[in-house]
Amino acid sequence: MDSFSTLIRTASHEQHVEAETSTFMSDLLGGRLGVDAYARYTEQLWFVYGALESDARELAQDPVAGPFIQPELFRLAALERDLTHLRGPDWRSTLTALPATQAYAARVAECARTWPAGYIAHHYTRYLGDLSGGQIIRGKAEKTWGFERKGDGVRFYVFEEISNPAAFKRGYRELLDALPVDDLEKQRIVTECKRAFSLNTDLFRALGEEFPLSA
Repeated sequence: MDSFSTLIRTASHEQHVEAETSTFMSDLLGGRLGVDAYARYTEQLWFVYGALESDARELAQDPVAGPFIQPELFRLAALERDLTHLRGPDWRSTLTALPATQAYAARVAECARTWPAGYIAHHYTRYLGDLSGGQIIRGKAEKTWGFERKGDGVRFYVFEEISNPAAFKRGYRELLDALPVDDLEKQRIVTECKRAFSLNTDLFRALGEEFPLSA
């Protein structure tokens, strides 16, 4: 029988690919969008990670979600530093969440408050993605817009406290495999993982509508 970490990865593969290959992300990584689109995306991430991390310390004592609450993953402070660089010191005064972002953040917050196992689905899709594909975004951003390597503007993607990302991801998958829940709950987590990727795709779609390429 496959491990749960394998199951959750394979079962959500279709939704994962759909998110990764969205028009907005393809255009962003292809250098076809300006830095304003990158900054707008970073703004939306601030809302999502606010929902992920605002209740994280309370979840640290939860028997299911607790082992996943690892401060070296927290991204909110890095996002705020990036936004100061991208938008200036008054970035909060112009900050707005797209409706798709509001829906995404609201679902994350709901799981954090009421369903710790469901919260893990969102935790997994975001943080393991940041440690993996997120590094491609960092490299492209540095090359396309001239950010200092691993400096302000891309600090969201720099995990300074994780010296060996491959080993960290192995440990994370071991936590997934050791989840103290039954098979039915694992299936619910997989379903929520698919939903998390779909919410992310909705966000990319909304950003694509805001930053369409001229014909």
